[in-house]
Amino acid sequence: MPEEKNKILIVEDDKFLRELMVKKLVTEGYGVEEAAEGEEALKKVTGTKPHLILLDLILPGMDGFEILKRIKALPDSANIPVIILSNLGQKEEIEKGFSLGAEDYLIKAHFTPGEIIDKIRKVLGSSYV
Repeated sequence: MPEEKNKILIVEDDKFLRELMVKKLVTEGYGVEEAAEGEEALKKVTGTKPHLILLDLILPGMDGFEILKRIKALPDSANIPVIILSNLGQKEEIEKGFSLGAEDYLIKAHFTPGEIIDKIRKVLGSSYV
């Protein structure tokens, strides 16, 4: 029986960026779920149980901090690692992300899709999918 792929949930409202990340993750062999806003993201977290979440902070409706807070408050999703991927890069925002339980905090402009894949592998603890 083949091993289940690591499933990544991408929470990003920018369609172009989301599609770019989906393409890169699929090419690397990951299973991918997508959400463009908070409520949809929370439904996918509880429904599909991803192995890792890439989370933008500036989203329509509920912001990424609130999504992170809710994910970490639910027993079924509290242990899912979350990597924040945002344009917000102030010290206070980064500290808030970590204090709410983020595993890592990446500023979009500073990382290529390949470097993001490396971070995902590091967080998931392996170089395989």
